[in-house]
Amino acid sequence: MAGIRSIGVYLPIYRLPREEIARAWAGRSMAGTKAVAGYDEDAVTMAAATTLECLARRGDKADGLFLATTTAPYKEKQSAAIIASVTDLPEACHTADFTDSLRSTTIAIKAAIEAVKAGSAKNVIVAASDCRPAAAKGALELALGDGAAAVMIGSEDVIAEVEGSYSIFNDFTDYWRTADDTFVRTTEGRFIDEVGYLPAMQSAVSGLLKKYKLALADFTRVVYYASDTRQHAALARRLKLDKAQVQDPLYNEIGNTGTAAALLMLTAALEKARPGDRILFAGYGDGCDCFILRITDEIKKVQNKPPISPKLSGKINISYGQYLTWRNLIPAEASTLPERPPISLPGRWRERRAIAALYGARCKKCGTPQISQIGQAPRVCVQCQAKDEFEPYKFSDKKGKLFSYAIDQLQPTLNPPGVNGVVDFEGGGRLICELTDCEIDKVAVGMPLEMTFRKMFSSRGINNYFWKAKPVSE
Repeated sequence: MAGIRSIGVYLPIYRLPREEIARAWAGRSMAGTKAVAGYDEDAVTMAAATTLECLARRGDKADGLFLATTTAPYKEKQSAAIIASVTDLPEACHTADFTDSLRSTTIAIKAAIEAVKAGSAKNVIVAASDCRPAAAKGALELALGDGAAAVMIGSEDVIAEVEGSYSIFNDFTDYWRTADDTFVRTTEGRFIDEVGYLPAMQSAVSGLLKKYKLALADFTRVVYYASDTRQHAALARRLKLDKAQVQDPLYNEIGNTGTAAALLMLTAALEKARPGDRILFAGYGDGCDCFILRITDEIKKVQNKPPISPKLSGKINISYGQYLTWRNLIPAEASTLPERPPISLPGRWRERRAIAALYGARCKKCGTPQISQIGQAPRVCVQCQAKDEFEPYKFSDKKGKLFSYAIDQLQPTLNPPGVNGVVDFEGGGRLICELTDCEIDKVAVGMPLEMTFRKMFSSRGINNYFWKAKPVSE
């Protein structure tokens, strides 16, 4: 039977306290914080990170990769293909973007389940990632957060079997954004609840229960999307759920993360699930998709390393000014340094494995890894001087230590000052690169580092992505 084989979670380490926003506008604050993607992050980089974790938990490859997002960086270019390159999936992997609806995640999960059942795919990753834009001084600015989650759908060694599903569509306009809109738009809250969200969710849940002859009492946990804590609680009351059944929506800790929201809640539920438990999982947006999940003994393998609870607290609080700058919501003084040269698309294509998955080379004679300047393949081994005796070697999954670093006060960045470091990889190899997700006063020689895929800059409508180093996650 098809089901979930593995899960992954990515939450930015940055948190913006909601009281910071309220203080800036002399308004009323909401409790908690929202997760904020860094200045060098977007839906693609976060999806790549959660996909890598999802794959690493099982040590498997995937032959399908679906991305669910409403904030893809391109209007016409597949983001899933970028992520497949970063995660070093086989060329024959089937990739697809599911977008334009908050329900994209559960739509993609249903497509993945059907592909696995039909035998057209063995393991399909569904990654959900969003950085939804909200205008300043509004309720959505307080509510929306950034994050990503992923599940691997397959039929072997599943941690949660999909026992059934039920879907409805509903052409109801509550949240929307046109191609010309910078920010998410929304209509009046009570109208959304009473005419759109609550009736649609009740109809879908009732349809699922009727189809499979079940009652809500048969479920240990009920996991469902809602726009905020108020709406989430309202549905729980309408469905007459027991308090113990309702999964925490996590909005006080990270905010509403869009397409990733319901999936992040599900990973939190799976952390505490027991074999035999049933979970009702529902996504919303222009309708509703509901799933019945039955937990298996394989869940213990996931719980050995909790996917989300260690990441919820975050590590670095930012100011409202930083947030506005990172989101390009205020004009900032332009750099006086020379402009970067335009991106060479032929050059990026030639070096696509080195750029996307950070491939270098390893000497076949002595086994020494080395990573040379991008675009210049090594000819002679630095250790044994063997000539033209190399095989491909991936560095992106290797950890390292900081050998040396420099703080650049003039570097044109949205998060000055910049930090450039020399990373010595475990097993050999050295790379000069930028450091990210670090506090300047805590950077020290010898600190453990890992690689992370980030956005460097944009040029002529092209996003230039590459790898940076960051402190090892705890």
